[in-house]
Amino acid sequence: MKKIITILGVIALSFTVTSCDRFLDITPEGKVIPTTVEDYQKVLVSAYAKYPTHKSLTALRTDELVLDNNSMDFASLREIAMWKDSNLDQVTTEFPWVSFYTVNFYLNQIINEGSKTMAGGNERNQILAEAYALRAYTYFDLVNLYGKPYNSTTASSDRGVPISLEIDLEKVLPASSVQEVYQQIHADLTKAEELMITEKQVAGENFHFSKVALKALQARVALYQQDWQKALDYANQALAINNQLVDLNSSDVIPNRYDAAESILALDLALNNSVQNVGYASQDLLNSYTDSDKRFDLYFERNGDQYKVKKGGSTDYRVSFRTAELYFIKSEALLKLNKLQEAKEALLPVLKTRYNATGYAELQSQVNAMNNSAFMSFILEERFREFALEGQRWYDLRRANQKTITHEVNGKEYILQQNDVRYTIEIPQSAKKNNPYLQ
Repeated sequence: MKKIITILGVIALSFTVTSCDRFLDITPEGKVIPTTVEDYQKVLVSAYAKYPTHKSLTALRTDELVLDNNSMDFASLREIAMWKDSNLDQVTTEFPWVSFYTVNFYLNQIINEGSKTMAGGNERNQILAEAYALRAYTYFDLVNLYGKPYNSTTASSDRGVPISLEIDLEKVLPASSVQEVYQQIHADLTKAEELMITEKQVAGENFHFSKVALKALQARVALYQQDWQKALDYANQALAINNQLVDLNSSDVIPNRYDAAESILALDLALNNSVQNVGYASQDLLNSYTDSDKRFDLYFERNGDQYKVKKGGSTDYRVSFRTAELYFIKSEALLKLNKLQEAKEALLPVLKTRYNATGYAELQSQVNAMNNSAFMSFILEERFREFALEGQRWYDLRRANQKTITHEVNGKEYILQQNDVRYTIEIPQSAKKNNPYLQ
């Protein structure tokens, strides 16, 4: 019964929007203006519920999937796999833009108005902390979809996305620079850190931010900005709260389940039904696993002469942050800080839980022989395997090597060249029509 209740707690995200939308119309006539802690808790849950499933779509742009041309969802997703961002046909699913700013509007309501009307206390502070944290996460995702990867030498001139901090749906804003967006992210993270009360959420409530989820986000942000010392510090702080890993030698729990011991924030539906149904695991992805890798049989299942991905398609597999990523961040940060041996030692706990005893012993020997360059390549290869179809691959490709990728769609070959401009997704045409600053 407890298991059923916790699963329903996650599934309920999909059904809270209608009942809570009445709070978000600022016109008083016939509407309810939120004022209490209970009101704003509902607004916050609506913000979480509306968070877009964009990471499913990014998987179609990576080297993780090949398309099934006979899938019923093929027509609506094929142009994404072709890296076609403009002049889309009418059935193609558009990358979300309005959804992000809808979530942002909810959060601005909480931050700007809830801070004035909610009674003081821990509940108020937790709601505000989560609103700041989720707004930071929203802009982090936005800038990593529609802005260039962070580069300290060009971030001040690289175009990012508009920053809206007011409750004004009519205001048209120009895009801020990538640097300005990251500055706003840090400002929100600082406020969230000041106010956050809950150390970690229980399964079923862990779509909410907590202290450990906030630290995980701070670690990821620092990693993407190549601020290695902060990435290391935040990863260590998060691991001090939760350092558990699922040992695949003794468990058949897929680590990205919302109720797995590794789960930190279970918000993103990183692989939805449509993308799961339209794609098979790519040969590059399948070939990256060895026979001693315990993840393969958990992640994939044979379907004819192809393999389908098992780690998605339902709300059980909501994942935004989990502890394995913290070990990877720690290892990469140590490596970039020229602490090669410490970097290797930081990643070994994950590897020990992912390979059988023989495979781990062999891998440990190989890792010990690696120099800095080889170990960096190994970290990225392991991330490819570990976080397959969890929404991290597109971001990793952008920040790492922006490799050449080839897709075949309807018998025709499409190529994303190395360092292709399409590694930055074009702002949707619908958004440009409503905002001349984005042309």
